[in-house]
Amino acid sequence: MNEPLISVVVPVHNAAPFIEETVASVLAQTEGDFELLLVEDASSDGSLEIMKRLEKTDERIRVIINHGTHGAAYARNLGSASSKGRYLCFLDADDIWLPEKLEEELDFLRKKDAAFVFTAYEFADKNGKGTGRYVRVPEMLDYEHALSRTVIFTSTVMFDMEKLSKDHVKMPYIKSEDTACWWKILGSGVTAFGLDKSLVLYRRAGESLSSNKIEAVKRIWYLYRVQEGLPFFKSVACFISWAVRASLRRL
Repeated sequence: MNEPLISVVVPVHNAAPFIEETVASVLAQTEGDFELLLVEDASSDGSLEIMKRLEKTDERIRVIINHGTHGAAYARNLGSASSKGRYLCFLDADDIWLPEKLEEELDFLRKKDAAFVFTAYEFADKNGKGTGRYVRVPEMLDYEHALSRTVIFTSTVMFDMEKLSKDHVKMPYIKSEDTACWWKILGSGVTAFGLDKSLVLYRRAGESLSSNKIEAVKRIWYLYRVQEGLPFFKSVACFISWAVRASLRRL
């Protein structure tokens, strides 16, 4: 098998109800030159057995076993380190790609001659059905503008690994590791380009909205003050802008 054009990394922890549908959405892509790396992270619900069965059905699927429970960041980093494609994508184990996601995003990246692109997405219910609520994305995003909005969703990104290093895409072992990673990349001088077309369904579980908000507030404040080391008043300004945009996105 020749080296794949695209590597797709999926961290899997107790995703048995969803992983087959997620994998099917990758296998249905109109751009078929990819490897699909399923990184098992100590599941206890039979996810590994499902993944091993799926691995036997398509040579593009490769299961990587992450010994111990280390979390999504560690699993993504393990998958990224093992990836062979020029282009790298992340996909969460319960999300769904539209069939043209890889083809259209790759075409967009090439036209922009970009290192980092992302797309719009649609919220889905627990059954993976679109709700009609979309998150639109800006045409481009640099570090300073990214601080005030968390609009880049993990399952929408694509990187050109001839323009970035594996260290660029290595996620820190903290909460909101994906946002911290995007800021690290953008902070190095890279500009991300947004394709304002929804190509991903973001499945949301029925968790408490109030508890989610409290947790989000804690995480974003930690990123500003500790991870990025921003001054207090700049952190406050970024936080207010982030909070307004996050609230509008829920309307």
